[in-house]
Amino acid sequence: MWNEIVDMLSTPLMQRGLLAALMVGAVAPVMGTYLVQRKLSLLGDGIGHVALTGVALGWLVGSVMGLVPQDALAIPGAVIAAVIGAVTIEVVRERGRTSGDVALALLFYGGIAGGVLIIELAGGQSSNLMAYLFGSISVVTTADLVVTAALAAVVLALGLGLRTALFAVSQDEEFARASGLPVRVLNIAIAVMAALTVTVAMRVVGLLLVSALMIVPVAIAQLTTSSFVRTMRVAMVLGIVICVVGLSATYWFAASPGAVIVVLAIAVYALVSLAAPVVRRRRSPARDPHPDLPSDVVLEER
Repeated sequence: MWNEIVDMLSTPLMQRGLLAALMVGAVAPVMGTYLVQRKLSLLGDGIGHVALTGVALGWLVGSVMGLVPQDALAIPGAVIAAVIGAVTIEVVRERGRTSGDVALALLFYGGIAGGVLIIELAGGQSSNLMAYLFGSISVVTTADLVVTAALAAVVLALGLGLRTALFAVSQDEEFARASGLPVRVLNIAIAVMAALTVTVAMRVVGLLLVSALMIVPVAIAQLTTSSFVRTMRVAMVLGIVICVVGLSATYWFAASPGAVIVVLAIAVYALVSLAAPVVRRRRSPARDPHPDLPSDVVLEER
């Protein structure tokens, strides 16, 4: 077994994949914590669908420019499309012209349809999008790692560095506005970070499954913690472990890494949700200041 692990770690393909998985596992739950707090858990799905159109646009531009490979501009295209889509949905939500669920539905359907149509115009097939939809370590290049690391650094710097202000906006916008915080700027920042997170996770988990990696580790953490900061920390650890274990499993079993990672995350959630009530019943009342509150309530920032 040890020799097989050494062989896996010595494979350049797996080395790149595991590095990407580490970054994805750390970044996605950070953004997911804010989305759960804001009750926008499905935002990642909407952005993922729009990013698919960006991937297809990258293919089209690459085809016109005669680039080899054609998907050389896939990640830049995804970043641009995801940011535009995320900011648009935030503006729509803020102005209240369209309900949030309707706006997300427009992103869902328009993004996936646009991606399929544009990739066909670029001379490709819908099958070319599969690696982006469900993840594939075989397409992770050294250049992808550099871009992923840069995007991950931006998300972590903003998500952790502005934690107090972003928590205030996510918890209560009116209170944050009364406190003098730039609510609109912070809301846009959250939208942009969500877009960058989607593109960071695109290669490993896939655009259709990235939202699960953003949300499920946070849901698991909420079963065992009662504060915003502890939820984020536990979710980051869970995200890293789940991503690395799930991706490693694909070395021995031929399966989509995104699907394996998400199924593993849901399995962990099921196990923790079964064990958490038992653990809480065994806790001393004196050590549990809020025994009657549900486990998914985030009480405070610290």
